[in-house]
Amino acid sequence: MFETATRTAAGVAAIGLAGTALFQLALASGVPWGAAAWGGLYEQLLPTLRVSSAISAVVLVAAAALVLRRAGFWGTTSTPVRVLTWLLVPLLALSALGNFASASRWENLLLGPLALLLSVLCVVVARSRIVAAEA
Repeated sequence: MFETATRTAAGVAAIGLAGTALFQLALASGVPWGAAAWGGLYEQLLPTLRVSSAISAVVLVAAAALVLRRAGFWGTTSTPVRVLTWLLVPLLALSALGNFASASRWENLLLGPLALLLSVLCVVVARSRIVAAEA
């Protein structure tokens, strides 16, 4: 039962993280969705914010892979994997706080709740008892 809940939470978290990564990649490529990110100050992001979005996309994809690994989808769950999964919890919670405090309504109503949900899902995954998956 715990394994199923952990894997479900990991799958949903990975989808949310990957979706957010795609959003950041779109921003980095110049799509004019800046009203929904980085405080909503620019419809089309400045070059420095576009680089930041590209870096964010890479970090988000790595986080999705980390959560899936922690849930036992592949490889072993080592101590660094467990620690890094726990590290995602406060990072995503802080991201939620930043989004809730933003002047952007998109961040307040969409990205803030999403980051909070992802943080909670990461708690579920981080607390799991899954130790390893068979290759």
